[in-house]
Amino acid sequence: MDALIVIFLTGLIGLFIGMLKKPHLNLGVTLLGLIIAFFLQLYHGYYTSPFINYQVLEFEVSGLYFSLLAIGFSILIVLGGYRYFKRDANHTGDYYGLLLFSLCGAIILIGFTDLFMFFLGLEILSIPIYVMVGIKKQDVLSAEASIKYFFTGAFATAILLFGIALLYGATGSFNLNEIRTVIQSGEYQSSYLLIGILFILGAFLFKVGAVPFHFWGPDVYQGSPEIVTAFMATVVKLSALFAFYRFFNGTFQELANFWTGALYFAIALSLLIGYIGALKQSKFKRLLAYSSISNTGYALFVLLSTSNSSLGSLWIFLVGYGCATIALLTLSMAIQNDNDEISAFKGVGFKNPFIGFILIISLLSLAGIPPLTGFFGKFSLLMNAYPQHLYLVILALISSLVGAFLYLRLIVLGLSKESESERVTIGLWHYIVLGICAAGILGAWLIVTI
Repeated sequence: MDALIVIFLTGLIGLFIGMLKKPHLNLGVTLLGLIIAFFLQLYHGYYTSPFINYQVLEFEVSGLYFSLLAIGFSILIVLGGYRYFKRDANHTGDYYGLLLFSLCGAIILIGFTDLFMFFLGLEILSIPIYVMVGIKKQDVLSAEASIKYFFTGAFATAILLFGIALLYGATGSFNLNEIRTVIQSGEYQSSYLLIGILFILGAFLFKVGAVPFHFWGPDVYQGSPEIVTAFMATVVKLSALFAFYRFFNGTFQELANFWTGALYFAIALSLLIGYIGALKQSKFKRLLAYSSISNTGYALFVLLSTSNSSLGSLWIFLVGYGCATIALLTLSMAIQNDNDEISAFKGVGFKNPFIGFILIISLLSLAGIPPLTGFFGKFSLLMNAYPQHLYLVILALISSLVGAFLYLRLIVLGLSKESESERVTIGLWHYIVLGICAAGILGAWLIVTI
């Protein structure tokens, strides 16, 4: 709770500091607030908080790890996007403020204990993103992406509210623990509850960008600035997946036989459609969007596992996926790929060995090649699901082969010698972000062995 208040106040202060039109000051305040919030979460429980009796937000060990990851990704995104946001000094404070407010929603989604707080967190997360997607005011694609994301998001929210209303009607409670107790006792209205679960499942599949509710992803990713795309692909997806897990592997676990079939369908199609769709793309962010769909399919394996280590597997997977995605989008900003063409990466790795190194490890991690973090994340998720869901695991392995071909093709393009592109110069902030991402890709899997 303390970290949440610090992030909110930082965003609010940043809005006023933005009036001074000094982007470096906004950057410093934003980083300071995020670092303080990170350490408050890191030492949660080691000191007496003034909000200790506030029970609508509770952070267990797993929640703390995921909230720390969300804040860590936000720090990287703020640093990586500084060069972009400082172009418009009049609105730098607005951009950072919106990002921090959205992060508040993400942390609420990780720590909520009742449906009221869950819905508030979801809306606080989503509304600033609707605005940030359309911040390129002169870009038609950006405006289109913002409108499309807003209307489809509103539709998903309506479905979610119907589900919550039916859930309350069936159980008589908004508290997750009380709802689970009612389900375990069998004292609920069956038809209301089952339909409500399906509505909530559909809303979650939209938020994480899984098939069949994936259609907004490619257009929204393409129309957004790279920095906003990175935030959606990492922080938004991370918080939504954790909330997804708490609902379906916690509250609705007793009814797994009912919703597992629909989840099977979503995972199988996400694994296939994502990578197959990515093969045809010529725009870089659209390719990442389709890649994200397949990676969401892998992440959803956590809902099929009853292992105590399943959340740890998801955390490692998201570290590998998030670091690789942020690194790739930071490279896109560094080479000033304003037209978002995949061909813009031709030869950049050959001309600049550091870029080539980051490009290689990021794409290999996404492909699930050992000994990178992406491999250990995918491997542990699939191993947890293997005993009960063999055929789906086999499908995931087949999908990985398609993904490996896709990513290797990009590596070959980036390391091509036949290129007239100039040597790319990278700023200090980009070096810091790429270095931290490289450390995460290469070494975060070691946490599994600790």
